[in-house]
Amino acid sequence: MPSEGKTDMERIGLFSEMEYVTIGDKYISPFNRPFNEAASKNRQMLPGGSKLMSALQAGYFDPTYGRIFEGESYSNPVQLRRRYRMAESKKNLSKPFLPSNGEKMPCGIGTYYGTIGGPCLYFSPQRKDKIAYLPPGKNLYTNPGKKGTGYGYPNITIGKQYSHSVELYDIGRITFKKMSEEHHRLLKGGPFKLNLYPREYFDMNPYLDEGPMPPPKKPPTQGLLHGAFKPSSPGKKPGGMKAGTFDPYPTHSSDPYVVKVPKPVTTNKQGRIYTSGSTTRSRPVRSIMAANVEKSLNVTNYKDPQLTTY
Repeated sequence: MPSEGKTDMERIGLFSEMEYVTIGDKYISPFNRPFNEAASKNRQMLPGGSKLMSALQAGYFDPTYGRIFEGESYSNPVQLRRRYRMAESKKNLSKPFLPSNGEKMPCGIGTYYGTIGGPCLYFSPQRKDKIAYLPPGKNLYTNPGKKGTGYGYPNITIGKQYSHSVELYDIGRITFKKMSEEHHRLLKGGPFKLNLYPREYFDMNPYLDEGPMPPPKKPPTQGLLHGAFKPSSPGKKPGGMKAGTFDPYPTHSSDPYVVKVPKPVTTNKQGRIYTSGSTTRSRPVRSIMAANVEKSLNVTNYKDPQLTTY
């Protein structure tokens, strides 16, 4: 508890505030703390030094060298090839074929001396026979061109002039009109309408009504008011009572008065009630896990940690 200022009870609501720096363990200097004490006690392991890689067996874990193929026979590839040639030569029925004369060597480029088939006719540089050339005939001789554009001038083109033929104007429309009149003349009546036409589940237009529509209803006429409405008296203002309301002041309900039973007050031996000196305040709360870690793992045993179960 500090000698000056507020107490711990007034500041955070605790009798005594714990320290935030340490949990009360004794300080040990890192310079005076022993390091690796087991290295200077009892006998130590002597490995005998490192071995270098060599052709000897001393640098390996196994005492003897283990072969991949143990006890396999020695094979000479030269001897195997000779045996193969001898086996193939036994398959020959007679001596090897020898031609009567030696091979002929070519005596130059483009010659067929020494070949089996001789010259090839398809590679001959001689040209094929062609059909005799016939020159085309002379152009058509005509009279000199007649002057004029051709529009409105007869006998200017190469062909003969077309003969004039009389044709009615808009003959297509007149023909269609005659065919339509003949078709309507052959009709006996209007188009046939079937009342039992199969429809779907419901009508396409639910608001369709084939019957005649009733005459529209005219809304009743209301007479216009001749004068503006005036209240009998002006509105009253509520001056602390029910003067400005429609209903009178309601009567007070007669509730029976019940005396409350006093509750017993818990006191101590001196007859006083404990009251806190101040209101509740927020205080720093540390995690239980963090406190357990600091207690179980500290500067004295961080080299050899042990699990602590609760």
